[in-house]
Amino acid sequence: MDKLKMHTPDLADENFKKLASLFPNAVTETITGYDADGNAIVERAIDADVLRQEISATVVEGAQERYQFTWPDKKKSIVLANQPIAKTLRLDRKKSVGRDGTPGSIDTENIYIEGDNLDALKLLQETYLGKVKMIYIDPPYNTGNDFIYEDDFSLDTGEYLGNSGQFDEEGNRLVQNTESNGRFHTDWLNMMYPRLRIAKDLLSEDGAIFISIDEHEVGNLRKMCDEVFGGACFVSDVAWQRTYSMRNDVKGIAAEIEHVLVYGKQPAWQPKKLARTEKMDSKYKNPDNDPRGAWRNIVASAPNAATHQGMVYAIQNPITGEYAYPPQGRCWSLGQDFMLNAMNQWCDYELKNIHDDERRAEVCGVSTAEVRKDVLAIVLKGALAEAKQKALAKYQGVLPEFFFSKKGEGTLSRKAYINEVAGRPVTNFWSFEETGHTDEASRLLKELFDGTTVFDTPKPVRLLDRIITIATNTEDVVLDFFSGSGTTAESLLKMNMSDSGNRKYILVQINEETRLPSYANLCEIGEERIRRAGKKIKEENPLTTADLDIGFRVFKVDSSNMEDVYYRPADLKQDQIMMNIDNVKADRTPEDLLFQSMLDLGILLSSEIEETEFAGKKVFSVAGGYLIACFDFEITEETVTEIAKKKPFYAVFRDAGYANDSVATNFEQIFETYSPKTKRKVL
Repeated sequence: MDKLKMHTPDLADENFKKLASLFPNAVTETITGYDADGNAIVERAIDADVLRQEISATVVEGAQERYQFTWPDKKKSIVLANQPIAKTLRLDRKKSVGRDGTPGSIDTENIYIEGDNLDALKLLQETYLGKVKMIYIDPPYNTGNDFIYEDDFSLDTGEYLGNSGQFDEEGNRLVQNTESNGRFHTDWLNMMYPRLRIAKDLLSEDGAIFISIDEHEVGNLRKMCDEVFGGACFVSDVAWQRTYSMRNDVKGIAAEIEHVLVYGKQPAWQPKKLARTEKMDSKYKNPDNDPRGAWRNIVASAPNAATHQGMVYAIQNPITGEYAYPPQGRCWSLGQDFMLNAMNQWCDYELKNIHDDERRAEVCGVSTAEVRKDVLAIVLKGALAEAKQKALAKYQGVLPEFFFSKKGEGTLSRKAYINEVAGRPVTNFWSFEETGHTDEASRLLKELFDGTTVFDTPKPVRLLDRIITIATNTEDVVLDFFSGSGTTAESLLKMNMSDSGNRKYILVQINEETRLPSYANLCEIGEERIRRAGKKIKEENPLTTADLDIGFRVFKVDSSNMEDVYYRPADLKQDQIMMNIDNVKADRTPEDLLFQSMLDLGILLSSEIEETEFAGKKVFSVAGGYLIACFDFEITEETVTEIAKKKPFYAVFRDAGYANDSVATNFEQIFETYSPKTKRKVL
């Protein structure tokens, strides 16, 4: 039976193991210092010289010049991203809301986490690895007035595991980053880098991250994201028009936009198309009563004639008899066989050599010697007079897909049908008319809170509507770990309402204090906003929101459920080792242990949880029996047997929970009898 480690993974250790497995001959040991008694401290290491030989490539090290983006403490921020933490997420039932809005219920798939977002990301990284489709964050812009996280780079791994990471009882680790700070940019970069490193791992392979930022740090953020996600994964620097009017007393060049940096998890990430506007659709008519619906004429040519010479040829007009060619530098948009069939809808055509090399060379922009010599023309098979008579009759009815405009006197055009046209492409300019502005965001949030201003700089719901629309499908998970007032959640709820989707959100927000008498911190504001927004959506759309999940489970980042002896057994005395010591903190509940076990085993925090009793002991069944756990004391063989008979994938117990030594002795045999494939864990 295995013990759960009950802390986040040590990524540096995992990376070392990967290198060691690939290049075992590069593994060595080195002296890194000396202890108080003068004894050498020897640690594992990778021999760079051996590694260089193995990969047969240039390894840059030391002071050698190279292209790079760096700042003070960057190496420490990388270490911080990889360091494990002994923390957990504790459910707060009182703040939680069920999918139907019932207070205190946890029947929901949405998650709200209170606490340091670096800790939260580390706690989520195994369970949600590669499961998040879209991340949106609106971090501090570093304007000189913002609060940023003050991460501690000075702790070694042992201290970090045992430290709660909190500067006060509220978990507030924020400091104001003023422009007078000598580490103004450095502190901001050190805050962002480890969080982005972990966020990348949470993204699915077809996922993307969207980051709001202004001109203060957009340059540095772009360089940082190029390093974290890869320059090839850059998608766009979107200009969001955040305001609809400018003050006349603005000095210099007024800032009308903010940036939204977009990176895909993989190169060539593509956004979904946007819905077409009425103005765009108004261009489509049906003057000939085409049964295929409304259409508009488009050019029948495409660029790059010189490299597509086989698609540069003459097409004879059935009314004038003239030979039509693509415009200069362009070719016909479809192949010759297709175009021959299309022209046969007018009258009989055939392929024929009309010896027009000079004219085709002119269209292609090459010399006559360079133009292809084997390209035939599409010409009338019969007499022009007969073809003209048939063609004029066609203009009295439904026109074929390809036609000469102006009743045969114009250029060759093609019908584009409205029902075959995809949505409009996403551009890198998002106007306030379509995506909202800051005044709108503040006004609507104030209305939601009955006229009270609760948040100074909310993002408009319509901005998040745009992002969720182009970056998610109906079943995806969305993450926002600088969630502020909770705009992301409200937008997602409205999107699910409009398309009957089941998108899930994970929001993270630190307990930053407010000056409001009714709300002590931003978490209370965010949670109340989601409650109010969900209730409003339900009231305004009673017929379409019966199954809409407007709930959320509230979790708080806290120190581990386990006592320090769990992590530092060397501190125990011999007589303590012989005792059956419970290594769980006294104030922790079975539910606390359940969720830490779920995190450790990679089971989603939103999983369905059922409570029952086996032989008088409380038993949790998670995700339809995938995990069954019992954290009571005095567990008998009867309880163990009932759990084994359910054949769970995982079975988890408290290490000191057995009623007597006999139960502990027979535990493995019971599972071998009823469910040998079950993975048994203790904590």
